[in-house]
Amino acid sequence: MGAHEFAIRRLVQLVPTLLGLLVLIFLIARVMPGDPVRLALGPEATAEQVAALRNQLGLDQPLPVQFVNYLIGLVRGDFGVSLRTLRGVGSDIAGLLPATLELVTVSLLFSILLGVTAGIFSALYQNSWVDNLVRLTSISGVALPRFWVGILFQIFLASKLGLFPIIGRAAAPIHGPTGFYTLDALLAGNLPGFFDSLWHLVLPALTLALPTAAQLARLSRASMIEVLRQQYVLVHRAYGVPTSRLVLRYALRNSLTSVLTLLGLSFGSLIENAFLVEVVFSWPGISAYGAAAVLAKDFNAVVAVTLIVGLAFMLANLIVDLLYGVLDPRVRYD
Repeated sequence: MGAHEFAIRRLVQLVPTLLGLLVLIFLIARVMPGDPVRLALGPEATAEQVAALRNQLGLDQPLPVQFVNYLIGLVRGDFGVSLRTLRGVGSDIAGLLPATLELVTVSLLFSILLGVTAGIFSALYQNSWVDNLVRLTSISGVALPRFWVGILFQIFLASKLGLFPIIGRAAAPIHGPTGFYTLDALLAGNLPGFFDSLWHLVLPALTLALPTAAQLARLSRASMIEVLRQQYVLVHRAYGVPTSRLVLRYALRNSLTSVLTLLGLSFGSLIENAFLVEVVFSWPGISAYGAAAVLAKDFNAVVAVTLIVGLAFMLANLIVDLLYGVLDPRVRYD
């Protein structure tokens, strides 16, 4: 089976998986304690107002009917109305999703750059002070809470030293077709806006990236040490191949297969964990929106955000599976 057929088959398999996820999260959202209508209208609302809004949103209907109506609306691209913002959930998400995707994408790039580089140096200088430093930093990176690291960055790097902005995506909004400030600024030829939005990205993306980078460093180190002990690497080293060429041309590619697995798992995890970073840095993203929706018992927003995170996780793992074949031609798509 070729890569195209494999990708099409996996995409088709996403449909029942997403449907199962939808059923599960729909039921969980409906049995959450608390009355979302009462929370939306406030404690001063009369019983007639609560009943009217419940009827307007279809929450007075049996649960199977509510699910079928939601599924019909979902097919039409309608995620329903948010009880918290009283706007369409689809329009809310359309404005917030690009911010989170931009943050997660840059965070993933930081994770790869920092984690894989640290892992390579740790493997090359095994049991040296470099190796010990990388291992200590990796343990700290996994253990330290993201929100605490973000606050430290704000205090020292932003407030005291003034190297980075404290909060926000940019000094002024950047409008464009993608919603990614950096990309839209480049497309418009707005270089000051590009560097400004990129500078605003550094601290939140680095805060989100550190735990993933720490895990990548440890995994890259173990994979690189194993590859460097292979016979073909030892033969090339005996022939006098420089270490830099040996690592970049031969060892790195073979050690990345295990790293790819972690990257696929990390993408969905980064979206899930982004809400703390978005709250600390006042980043207007979907993760903070989803967290607020859970606290407000906002059924439609909770279901929509969960579906989007689940879909992103599945697509990321599909891309990783396809990349296995690029790194290792022996991989067969079955």
